[in-house]
Amino acid sequence: MAFKSDDDKKAYWRRNINLMKVLLVIWALCSYGFGILLRPILDVIPVGGVGLGFWFAQQGSIYVFLAIVFYYAKKMRDLDREFGVED
Repeated sequence: MAFKSDDDKKAYWRRNINLMKVLLVIWALCSYGFGILLRPILDVIPVGGVGLGFWFAQQGSIYVFLAIVFYYAKKMRDLDREFGVED
């Protein structure tokens, strides 16, 4: 990995950290917010015979986490290509 300049290195890491912050907020909202805090409100929406809040607590947050992992991998691959630091 070789960056063209220190500014490129800083820009790369700034964008990486910003992406991680956004994805962590989404993950926290889905797992903690939807599965715990908003569960009573979401449970009035049925999903597969159970309430949506229960579904998020048991399965939904796992699906969201997996989607975040794949999204992060794709965005980082794109970012690596943009900055010329791909393997």
